[in-house]
Amino acid sequence: MAFPDDDLIEGERLLVHEHPHPKLLLVPAVVFILVCGVGGYLSALLRRETWRGFGWAVLLVVGAVVVLWFAVTPLLRWFTTHFVVTDRRVLVREGLLRRAGFEIPMSRIDSVYFRQGMIERMLGCGTLTIDSVSGADTGRVEFEEIPHVEYVREVLNERTGRG
Repeated sequence: MAFPDDDLIEGERLLVHEHPHPKLLLVPAVVFILVCGVGGYLSALLRRETWRGFGWAVLLVVGAVVVLWFAVTPLLRWFTTHFVVTDRRVLVREGLLRRAGFEIPMSRIDSVYFRQGMIERMLGCGTLTIDSVSGADTGRVEFEEIPHVEYVREVLNERTGRG
């Protein structure tokens, strides 16, 4: 899903648009494959039973609920989560039916850090931490599972004059 242009301010330029790293979709994919495999196996076992129609209906309902809860919901959550860097601000938008989000103006960004474990380095993702200053308050925000996290940090440092 493309980032909605109506969330941008007039004249604002999109620099980075990312969803969380696709590694978050591994478990939903495994769940989907397992449910299909186990469901197929169990339905084959039921084919000679006199109550097979009821058994197949139960398998279908249970399989559909498990797939919806553990595969489709995380996929939709991933698909509707946007991490965006423009030439003026950092935005996060989440949700399909209930939208939530926040933004940090570039002028309020004090420092940018990233952190990667060994697996994250191999996959090219990591955690991005932004320290922002707002009057007397200082806030720290962490964004996990950001693809190309080093590149995003470089873009932010360049835009804030630290690069």
